[in-house]
Amino acid sequence: MSRRKSPLVSALFKLTRAGVRQSARIGQAATRHGVKAGGRLAAQAGRMMSAVATPAEAPGTVAGGRWHEGRWGLGPLAMRRWRLFIPVGATARKPFPLLVLLHGCAQDSAAFAATTHVATVARAKGFAVLMPEQGQDANPQRCWNWFGSEARVGLETQTLMAIIDHVVQAWPRVGGPLFALGLSAGGAMALTLALRHPERFCAVGSHSGAAPASARTPLQAGQAMRGRRSPDVDAIALRLAGRRLPPLLLIHGDLDPVVAFDNAEAAAGLWLDLLPEGLAVKETTGEIRRGSRRSVARRDWKCGRRVAVRLLRVHGMGHAWSGGAAGQAFSDPTGPDALRLAWQFFEAAMEQAAAASV
Repeated sequence: MSRRKSPLVSALFKLTRAGVRQSARIGQAATRHGVKAGGRLAAQAGRMMSAVATPAEAPGTVAGGRWHEGRWGLGPLAMRRWRLFIPVGATARKPFPLLVLLHGCAQDSAAFAATTHVATVARAKGFAVLMPEQGQDANPQRCWNWFGSEARVGLETQTLMAIIDHVVQAWPRVGGPLFALGLSAGGAMALTLALRHPERFCAVGSHSGAAPASARTPLQAGQAMRGRRSPDVDAIALRLAGRRLPPLLLIHGDLDPVVAFDNAEAAAGLWLDLLPEGLAVKETTGEIRRGSRRSVARRDWKCGRRVAVRLLRVHGMGHAWSGGAAGQAFSDPTGPDALRLAWQFFEAAMEQAAAASV
């Protein structure tokens, strides 16, 4: 009896085979139409083979801060590339907060850095940013593995936590409060990190992400993304064993055709269901407007003065980073700046945590 290939191996094989066919067509086209036409086709093939929809140049020298990069993980079979931006002014005695920013499918850290204007925002607000990068050996489309078997999801989270620990140890000046935020699969992964390591994060957020812990198979993942599956609250509560989750921020377009807005509501419901019993929760609503940019409906669930969950519904937006750079895939320049909105929430959570510890 023949052995079944894993879905990951099969997908990688198909991607490679398609790349070979595309390369052959490029050579033929270059012969017929000259080097210029062949160069354009080569660039298209490069995008396909890298699985990055709109590649960007690696972040370069920035006034008021510096980019670092490297590779780290759990050994030769679980390594990931990462980029780290540290604005000037951080010291080991007064370390900057660290935001772990996770890209979506068909992106890498360079493309996501360009989309989010991350260096500009981090420099202005005074926080460091760690951007792990998913490899094609782990997922052919560079999606973070937010669903799957316990072993698969566990390996993904442990690899990311190992990168965080390595960076903080190597650069103590980024050892302040820790946050996580991601887009799409990166958003689901950011929340998965919080569900498995809640004590490590001051607050977390998801932009256009699927509800975490809502799928184990690709079929279930597709159902979850369409809003037809919900997280297993009882199983998650058992894993948490009484540990309290960090504050949650959700940003989602209400016209998202890839990950239904229902996912944001499911994630909010999960966080609220996992609050300690007997805790009084008050819901408030409002609206955010930034000039001519898309309006945002805000819903807060508060425990006293502390916001446990904030849900921002961006009107008329699809599957894209709100306020992102023009010319990048999965980016909507007409929306309010998602990273600035997120940091506003994270900064308030940090201040509330500091006040509670006094």
